Amino acid sequence: MSQQERAARTQTALIRSAAEMFDRHGYEKASLNDISSGAGVSRGALHFHFDSKAEVACAVESAAARTLRRVLDGVPSEEVCALQGLTDLTHRLVRLLLRDVVVRAGFLLSCEAGARVRTDLCQQWRTYVHGLVLRAAEEKTLAPGVSQEGVVNTVVGATVGFVVLSRADKQWLTARTVTGFWRVLLPSLADPLTMAGLEPAGTRLAHGDPRRTAP
Repeated sequence: MSQQERAARTQTALIRSAAEMFDRHGYEKASLNDISSGAGVSRGALHFHFDSKAEVACAVESAAARTLRRVLDGVPSEEVCALQGLTDLTHRLVRLLLRDVVVRAGFLLSCEAGARVRTDLCQQWRTYVHGLVLRAAEEKTLAPGVSQEGVVNTVVGATVGFVVLSRADKQWLTARTVTGFWRVLLPSLADPLTMAGLEPAGTRLAHGDPRRTAP
């Protein structure tokens, strides 16, 4: 193994260890000693890659953003109507969050003012949600009087809330939680004709491996 390969492996191990510490303890309480120990390297090796905890946090959120973009871009939501696509996408997101500690930590860091990270995963997720809500409006599948901004805020607020609550109880990141959320929300935002064909539990597009993407 070359020195460059070893360095890349060490950096990957440090990012994962940091994500585990941020997920478990939060940004403020996570220590560089715990992060380096969790990666199986010395504190000096950590500082070879990162100057500070803030830089480690930036690396975690950047890695999370890349994974989030790769997974969500790989879901062909155009195969279904926009509201079903949004429902499927939230199921896919929550499964990804449950399985991938780096993505989960990235979202948590976005919610913590002390993290001072450069990439905002919550805003990245909001962009996906906004795009699908806009498409739903163009398809005229939203019920009369439904606020597009209100739908976006509700979906983003709920899903990010699930992430925060999952720090104490991972049951918040389950298909049952997401399905229950959509069973309550969909009847109030979809027109009756569209609602009859929607699946709050998601279609097959929602339940593939969230770590795989379309070719």
